Amino acid sequence: MAEYFIPNGKELRIALSGKSGCGNTTVSTLLANKLSIKLINFTFRQLAEEKNITLAELIERAKSDSSYDKEVDSKQVMLAQKESCVLGSRLAIWMLKEADLKVYLIASDEIRAKRIFNREGGNLDEIKKFTAMRDAEDSGRYKKLYGIDNNDYDFADLKIDTALYTPEQIVDIILKTAHNKNLLELKI
Repeated sequence: MAEYFIPNGKELRIALSGKSGCGNTTVSTLLANKLSIKLINFTFRQLAEEKNITLAELIERAKSDSSYDKEVDSKQVMLAQKESCVLGSRLAIWMLKEADLKVYLIASDEIRAKRIFNREGGNLDEIKKFTAMRDAEDSGRYKKLYGIDNNDYDFADLKIDTALYTPEQIVDIILKTAHNKNLLELKI
């Protein structure tokens, strides 16, 4: 596989989004490692630690207080603005306006449910129902909080069906695209 690097004096911010089970975390981690840049994925778990409360307590509070969602989202953007990074989150391509490359990962509901099942176990039919419910709740919350329709990702620079490629192949596609946009140089 070709090796790419960020040109001297330049910074690179890649925003990567997709629904649960699309491979966001895996691809974001591989991509950040490949480029030796920071991976940003600030979550409720980290916010709970900062506030010195349990994750369960924060999730319960967040049900009736949207400030927790907004704090997590704004913190991710603030961190991403500081340095070259891969920002991997459900809303990264919408929230990080200055991203140099916006990537949206796609997978069918069936494939997403199977991946979650393989990762976490459980009952596949229950996972399908839970994932559909979570998708609907997430979409409603994003629309209410930010006016974002997370089913409208046509503006993304790159849309990848993750059922067609391995995570490593997806990273390679992203790197080649960044290189073609003159965001990365190829090591010779």
